[in-house]
Parts: sequence; structure tokens; C-alpha cells
Amino acid sequence: MLAVVSCQSDKKESKVELSIDYEKYTLPNGLEVILHEDKSDPIVAVAIQMHVGSSRELPGRTGFAHFFEHMLFQKSENVEEGAFFKNISDLGGTFNGGTWTDGTVYYEVVPKDATERILWMEADRMGYFINAITKKDLEGEKPVVQNEKRQRVDNQPYGHRNYIIKKALYPEGHPYNWEVIGELEDLQAATLDDVKDFYNNWYGPNNATLVVAGDFNKEELKAWIEKYFGEIPSRGEAKVLEPMPVTLSETKKLYHEDAYAKVPDLRITYPTVEQYHEDTWALDALGEILSEGKRAPLYKKLVEETEYAPSVFSYNNSSELAGEFNIGVRAKDGVDLDSVYVAINEALADFEKNGFSEKDLDRIKARQETNFYNGISSVLGKAFQLSNYNEFKGDPGFISKDIDKILAVEKEDVMRVYEKYIKGKNAIITSMVPQGQLELILDGSEKATVKIEEVEPATDVDLAELDSAADYEKTPSKIDRSVIPALGEKPLITAPTIYETTLANGIKVLGIESNELPLVNFSIRIKGGQMLDNPELPGVASLTTQLMEEGTKNKTPIELQDAIGQLGASINIYSGNEEIVIYGNSLSRYFAETIAIMEEMLLEPRWDEAEFARIKERQINNIKQRNANPDAIASTVADKIIYGDNHIFSKPSSGTVESVQKITIDDLKNYYANYFAPNITGFQVAGSVSQADVEKALSGLSEKWQKKEVEFPTYEVNAVPDQGKIYFANFGDAKQSVIQMKRMAVPRNDKDYYPLTVANYGLGGNSGGKLFQVLREDKGYTYGAYSYLPSSNSPAPFTAYSSVKTNVTPQSVQTFKDVIETYKSEYDSAELEKARTALIRKEARDYETLGQKLSILQQISSYNLPKDFISKNQAELKAYTVEDMKAIMDKYMNVDEMSYIIVGDAKTQLEGVEALNLKEVVKVDADGNPVDNKIEVK
Repeated sequence: MLAVVSCQSDKKESKVELSIDYEKYTLPNGLEVILHEDKSDPIVAVAIQMHVGSSRELPGRTGFAHFFEHMLFQKSENVEEGAFFKNISDLGGTFNGGTWTDGTVYYEVVPKDATERILWMEADRMGYFINAITKKDLEGEKPVVQNEKRQRVDNQPYGHRNYIIKKALYPEGHPYNWEVIGELEDLQAATLDDVKDFYNNWYGPNNATLVVAGDFNKEELKAWIEKYFGEIPSRGEAKVLEPMPVTLSETKKLYHEDAYAKVPDLRITYPTVEQYHEDTWALDALGEILSEGKRAPLYKKLVEETEYAPSVFSYNNSSELAGEFNIGVRAKDGVDLDSVYVAINEALADFEKNGFSEKDLDRIKARQETNFYNGISSVLGKAFQLSNYNEFKGDPGFISKDIDKILAVEKEDVMRVYEKYIKGKNAIITSMVPQGQLELILDGSEKATVKIEEVEPATDVDLAELDSAADYEKTPSKIDRSVIPALGEKPLITAPTIYETTLANGIKVLGIESNELPLVNFSIRIKGGQMLDNPELPGVASLTTQLMEEGTKNKTPIELQDAIGQLGASINIYSGNEEIVIYGNSLSRYFAETIAIMEEMLLEPRWDEAEFARIKERQINNIKQRNANPDAIASTVADKIIYGDNHIFSKPSSGTVESVQKITIDDLKNYYANYFAPNITGFQVAGSVSQADVEKALSGLSEKWQKKEVEFPTYEVNAVPDQGKIYFANFGDAKQSVIQMKRMAVPRNDKDYYPLTVANYGLGGNSGGKLFQVLREDKGYTYGAYSYLPSSNSPAPFTAYSSVKTNVTPQSVQTFKDVIETYKSEYDSAELEKARTALIRKEARDYETLGQKLSILQQISSYNLPKDFISKNQAELKAYTVEDMKAIMDKYMNVDEMSYIIVGDAKTQLEGVEALNLKEVVKVDADGNPVDNKIEVK
């Protein structure tokens, strides 16, 4: 388990020894195995880390490590096609993979009785994958990866910045000269021989770490690992690359006129050193000291003094071969980046002259300790930590030394690395500005080379014509690998005990005591939020909560930040649609002190005029950027259509530029005075603290916060607005189109909510759903497609959604309709049983982390659910029939009653959508308002 020794004389002189117990051994084929037992929940996490990322690629074959990660989810000799996507969710588990510059990881978390089956699947793709892959598999996955690049890079504001920096910072041939996602043309050129070479070079067991963490029988587990992985032969050289830090002979200034950006953005990147270099810990501390907190020199200069930007950040990022130190500023609308650059240099000069305090350094160290525990609060988190330290440091136990290194950083170390890597040093400086605002770029900048993909008519590869079955003999094995391991004995799930009480002023307290880690998570949820905003002045609730984080009656903003920081705690206040939420996370030993600070923030706001002005400017800046994001536009349009003009939820919760400009600090004070009341408040807590100590910590809140009556407005909701139409919002030259299909459904506590969730499981509730399988796996239109029903006290819309490549927008809309209708008509007992099994088995994971425990308490509190609602849902689930599911689908999944929202390139896609003749097509602007038929295109 976890070993923790804390020796403390006072908060400043804290010595904490942290480690994770494990056993490590190596198979004869070179596979390094790490086992960590944790029997607190009946689940197991399996993580396999391959020591290969984009840094092992070659020019002209960029993006291949990431592409190969995708390929490995296809199939293998004995695991059927799509099994990872379809089967693991059905086992009640979760899974995914990830690739970065230096590594690739695959992982699953499942109920413990599925452990052997997961090991069988993972071993099959490690040792028995390549023969099963055909050209059809290769060509079918290419558009999926290309869609991911379009969605995450090409269709996002500032999406090309990292490409520009990489090309400028690292010389041609350096392994970090290209992005992990790679180039579209390189991906398109990939051949089956490329796949085989990559597999044979890098995917041998001798280049991997296998970690199993959780509830298992160690001897049984070792036998399974030997059985499935032991005979896989070593292959490839698996060379470890030596560090390759870079230097710059001059500062390079580059600019890009960004089609989607709304405000200017400046990034300064200095070359530093590789991970675990003796200077990395001090560089990490330097990044936080320069920008984190109101005392930080960059924050003071850029945010408070000059007011050039709503925020600023700096951080060190050291990877296996080299490192980068970044300073980033997203300025306010119209701010000249020359002015921003001058201000940054002035801030650095102030830092050189005045330095920083021991208190700043102590705050960083305290947060690191809390973050450490948060990072290992799940078996998967521990598996990641162990595998990462093993692959890149050769020692899974280095985690304790890593913490020691963090805590050992002194002021002199921070100033030394500043002098060595930042002061007066050459850097890559990028200016990203909106189209038509070249006057804002940094003086002396050169135009960066960026590859912009042109939207062309769809020319899909006919996968049906490609060979789908490779002609091969299965790789010989000592065992029959075609036999799917049976599940073990069903795990015994013990739900945690929930205690409840009500304070004298009406606050309802729900708690779970859990002593696995010395942590506590808590939340306060005050009914109201955006629901209580004035529809003519949206954004007041949002601004109120933001301002309440900025000091108290007796503490300046800096003093409040220091008080929280010295505890290593976090306290955040935000507004949702229906609630004001205060969320806190702290070490157990500081729980009472953290609650005391939270109480002061809640009951004694400072109402700081200067901070209010700053927050308003930040809100306006963020609102202007909202229309640079196609997903945000789709949500804004959808809310307008679904809720109607008169409903508060049809307004953005952050407000509009016009409404925020009108809001005064008195509006915030009035909102607070009228709508903050304990009798509409719930307190939820999970962690290493007793009920008695919780009630003691809350005693001040109980005594000082007085009840009041709060009147809630009522809004009419039109379940099917206009019987559903297609609403098209233009996003010029978009590389992808966002598609949403919505139909108003039910509140969280409605009798139809849970059966609708069950009915949706096989449609879009996971990657094995029909939407994902057809739109991504079969057709290659998208990176992912899903559907869901949100939780709300008000009626909420059932939603199906995806981002698809632009040139198949009409086809995708038609496919959405066809898939939903086919799913309804073909739904049978097998589909219901799959949902029933998956949702019941998933309960093994529902109570693992403090965050999950807190989520259960929040659902009970927010939606007035019984404490045993999960078991009651399961009892209902066992009784559902196919007829029940079809009835609920007829009620809420009727595509004829759904509104379609599309955000895409009107000049190339609107005509095709209209030609579908599915529904009336209405052109709207980014706020959902109808526009003339001649929609403006650029």
C-alpha cells in the first residue's frame, strides 16, 4: 500500500517521506513487470507503457507513433476487431491510450474478475498483432487520426502555435522538430510495411513496462502474466536515446495570422534541459513563482499594473531529450504585443531586483504535497506513476526521491536557473493575431510557415474493395490463445457508509469517511446559480462567484491566496446553471483550517472594486474568444433553440459583452444578499475526517449564517420547438463541422431519467455505441460520436453530437439520423442485456476515489435522491424489458422531433445539407439568431 511518514515541527519545516509499495521483476524476454496491491476497491488497473513516442519517428513519417497507438485498438490474431472499443465498457471498465514525444501508454480499469481477460487482450496485441492487420485496417484508421488533428489543431484558435515553435526551436532532424500528431500527408503516405517495421522495432516486450495495480491474488496474477506474456519474443533494439538539449544562436520572432483567433497571443519559449536534470526542479519552481499568484511578478505587471491581459502563465516542460520554458500571455482585444513584450521584460527585471520570499517557495512545496496525494488517489494514477518512473528513470521507487528534490529547492537554486536559462537568453517568440490585425504583432517578426488544409469534396476510399481478411497462419503458441478467459467470481461491492445531518440553520450535510489517503474533498452547493440571474442581465451569478475568490473583509486578495496556499489547499467558487458551488481539497491535518478560510470567503466577501473591474475585463475577453470555438458556438445556438428566448438558460451563463459591460458591483452585492442562504444549501465531504470533526469545523458556519427565504422563478419549456429544424451557423473555412441533435427530455429525478440513460447505453453512451462504431469505425467521418442526457433539476435535452470532417457534413447528418432510427427499430434483448451487465458491473468503480465518492453525495444532495439510489437503479434495471426501452426511445429519441444544430463552413456545406430535404434549414448567427438566406461567408 502507500507508505507515508510525516515529521513536522511547524508548517515551514515539514519533512514528508512518500512512497508506493510495489514488487518489480523482469521476464526473460525483457518485459519489466511492476505489481502494486491495493484491496480498498474490487478493481484492477493495467497499464502498459511502451518507450516509444514521436521522438523515435523519422522525417517524412511523422505522427506514426500516435497513428500506431490507434492501430493497436483495431484487432489482433485472437482478439476480434473492435473488441477494445466494444467489450471493455461492457465489462464495466474504462480504457484508453495516449502518445507523447517519448512514450505511449495503454490502460484499462476493470472489476477485478476481468483481470485475466484484460491481460490476454493486452498480450495478444503486444505479441500477436501484426499478422492480422490488413490494408483495409490501415486505410480505415487514417481518416480517424486525420479527423483528430483537424478537431484538436486545425479547427481551433492558436492551434498551429505548437507547430511553429517546434519547427523554430529544434533543428531539422531533431526528434522534437515535429508535433506528436504529425503531418496529414505523412499519415496519408503510411504503408502496411511502415506499420510492420514500427511494430517490430518498438513494440517488443523488452521495450515495455507492465504495471498491474489493485485488488488481486499475487501468485495467481504472476501465473497469468507468465502465461500470456512470457513466450512473446524480444524484438527490436529498443535503444535509449541520450539527451539532446538545444541552444539558440539568436532570438527568432515569428507571427501567424490566425483565422479563428479573436485576441492576440504572445508566447516566449526558451530552451532548457531534459527531465531529471539537476536543474529541472528549480526550473519548475521558477515557473510557478513568476506567474502563479497575485504576488508573482508577471501577474502583477501584465494583469494588474498594465492591464494588458486577464491572465499570464509560465512553466517549465522537460521531456526525455530536451526541455522548454514557456511564458504565455493571451492579451485583451486590440492590445499591441510590443507593449506586452515590454511589460514581460519589466516584470523579469523586477524579479531580478526584488526576488521572492520564502513564503512563496513554501506555498509551492505545500501544493506539491497535496498534488502528490491527488495524483495517486486511484489505482490507475499509481500505475501511471510507477510505469513512468520505471521507463524514464529506471526506478519505479524514484517517486519518493522526486518529492525530496522538490522540497529541497532553495531560493538560490531558483535564481541560479533564472540566470542560466532565462535572463538575456535567446528564445522563440510567437505572435498569433486575428486576421486583419497584423499591426498587433511583435516588431521584427517574420511570417511563420503553416500548412493550412484546403476543404475539398469528399473522395472516400472504398474500404469494401480492400481485402478485409489477411491470409496468414496464426503465430504458434504454447497455449490456445483463441480461448477467451472466463470472468472470475463476481466482485463483492460494498458501498461506503453515508452519514447525514442537518445544521441548525438548515444546511444539509452528507459525508463519507475514507482513510486511505490523508486527504479531504468537500463541496458546498447553494441552489440557484444562473437560474436566479436576471434574463436581461446574464452573467451576474458568474461574476459574483469569481469576485468572492478575491479576498475577504479581513484579507486582501494576496493575503487570502497566501492563507490557502500555505496549507497546500485549494478553494474554488463557481456558478453553474442551477447552483453556486464551492469546492475544496486539503490535507486532512489542515481540514479545519481550510473550512475556516472557506467560511470567511462565504460569509465576509471583500467586494474589491479593483478586482471587480479586472474580472469584468477578463469576462469580456473570454466572451469575445467564445465565438472562436465552434463547439462553444454550437452550445450557444442549441441553448437558444432548445430553451427559447424567454428562458434564462438560453443566455450564456457568462453573459454577453453587452450585459457584462452593464453589470455593476451593486448587482453582485444584491445577488449575494438575496440568494445566498443556508436553508437551500448542502455540504458534502469525503475523506479522512470523522463526522464529529466535520460538524465541529462547520459550527461557525451554522451559527453565523442565517436563514432567508429565496424565491425561484419558473420557466416554461417547449419540449419540441417547431417540431425540430436544422439550424446552420457559419464558421468560415472550418476544417470540421460540429453537429448536435437535441430533443428536450427530463430532469434528473424524473422517473424516465434512468431508463433513458439505460436505453442510450448502446447508442452513444460509450465507444462501443452505434454512433461511434458507424461514424468513426465504419465510415471514418469523425474522431468520436456520442450521445447523453445531462443531469439537471430542470428538463434537460437528450443530445447526440460529433465533430466531423467538413467535406462529409451532409453525409454525417444523414448518418446520425439513420443510426438513431436503426438503433430504435433493431433494439433487442441482447442489446438490453449488454447495457444491464455493463452498468451493474460498473458499480465496482463508482466508489474508488474521493472525487467519485463526493460525486455520489453531490447527486444525492442536488437532485434529492435517496442515499441508496445506485442500488435502487440496479433493481429497476434488472426488471426492464425491451418494450420498456423502445417506449422510452419513442418518447425521447424520435429524430423527427429533434433539432439539428450544425456549425460549419456554409459556402461549401450548406447547399449539401439543404439538399438532404430532412427538415427546414434555418441560417443563424453565432448567438442563434436567424439571419438572411444569403448567409455571410468568408
